Amino acid sequence: MANVNASPAYPVTLRIDYPDRNLNRLTSVFRVILIVPILIIAGLVSGPGFGPHAKHIPFMAGGILFLPTVVMLLFRWKYPRWWFDWNLNLSRFSLRVGAYLALLTDVYPSTDEEQSVHFDMTYPNVGKDLKTGLPLIKWFLAIPHFIILWFLSVGAVGAVLIAWFAILFTGRYPRGLFDYVVGVFRWWMRFFGYAFLPVTDIYPPFSLA
Repeated sequence: MANVNASPAYPVTLRIDYPDRNLNRLTSVFRVILIVPILIIAGLVSGPGFGPHAKHIPFMAGGILFLPTVVMLLFRWKYPRWWFDWNLNLSRFSLRVGAYLALLTDVYPSTDEEQSVHFDMTYPNVGKDLKTGLPLIKWFLAIPHFIILWFLSVGAVGAVLIAWFAILFTGRYPRGLFDYVVGVFRWWMRFFGYAFLPVTDIYPPFSLA
């Protein structure tokens, strides 16, 4: 019998399959070199970004559609489905690249196949799931998450370095370290789903789970 008191799943989800096998030691050792080609592709798709040095480059895509989505929500109260699909699929691709760099998988990132990284977001019912004006301030409301995630990410970098040595000598990614790194990825994506994508007004949980 289902638990009627159980909390509904958060509308931004991430699961990465644990590689319950020996990982490729050679590709793990040289991961920072092997990742370069797909990082270049990810950079071209993501666009030049923001900041004083960002310039319009015609052969780059635009990256995550944040400001246009906020404007559309404010003045048309609409989230175009193809904008949502672009944000979702770009996030999926970026996560596959990030998972490969973090040694969570030794399968080279695909530009379109899901592989072992399972990320999803619920397409919002704008009139029901998103409140008028809130997209303007959600980035501010999410600052506590950003502060915590900064420290968690430092820990994740250390966990990846330890895992690198573990894979080198044993061929395995320690399960506790794997779950921690995936948890940090998951927390980041909930943060982005709330503040910048934006697909939900439900405040993200302070949890790696």
